Amino acid sequence: MDPIYRALIVCTNHTDYPTKPFKTGLWLSEATHFYDELADRNLPYDIASPKGGAVPIDERSMDRRDTVNEKWYNNPTFRAKLDNSLPLADVKPENYQIIYFTGGHGTMWDFPYNEIVKRLTRQIYEKGGMVSAVCHGVSALLNVTLSDGTLLIDNRQVTGFSNMEEKLVRLDEEVPFLLEDALKQQKALYSKSLIPFLPYIEVDERLVTGQNPLSARKVGRKVLEEMYEK
Repeated sequence: MDPIYRALIVCTNHTDYPTKPFKTGLWLSEATHFYDELADRNLPYDIASPKGGAVPIDERSMDRRDTVNEKWYNNPTFRAKLDNSLPLADVKPENYQIIYFTGGHGTMWDFPYNEIVKRLTRQIYEKGGMVSAVCHGVSALLNVTLSDGTLLIDNRQVTGFSNMEEKLVRLDEEVPFLLEDALKQQKALYSKSLIPFLPYIEVDERLVTGQNPLSARKVGRKVLEEMYEK
């Protein structure tokens, strides 16, 4: 019989750009497409955010043609977890074998310097869990230091939203830093798809990262593959 794992899906609380009139927040498909893979195995899960409470959704990600978004956004259980996310301070890392950081531009402000994000990531990773992230959510892995003092992403294969993609969505002047550059500065072995916005993931042992929104499902699939093949 397969072991039962529990996943922690972490979302942003941040909504404001410095100058743009529209809001940011969670890019919805990065939660729903990942979870759609977990749901196939009936994996228990919780949704958390730095402050807890309602997770803001980037309106531009509410694509009505996305049947997976529609399915889970209208699912009472999933929606209740999104509307009442756990504060990260209340999360017990020993309850989870998988941590997954969703994206949306908001994460660039409230993930990289959050001490609880760093601690939870380290604790779940060091007890043999999977650490995963997609798109801007990969910013959560910046500054994560392991118990031996090394950076989690030092010399590790990772991907994340690229400089070119940031320029193409015309938000490179809005974000506090460019994710691709920051990952390289921390000596991550960064790679990306040759063509922007195509699904692309990197796997380095128990570290799984996806480049952009279309990569979320592949991240979920790979996380499960790695967990159940151990």
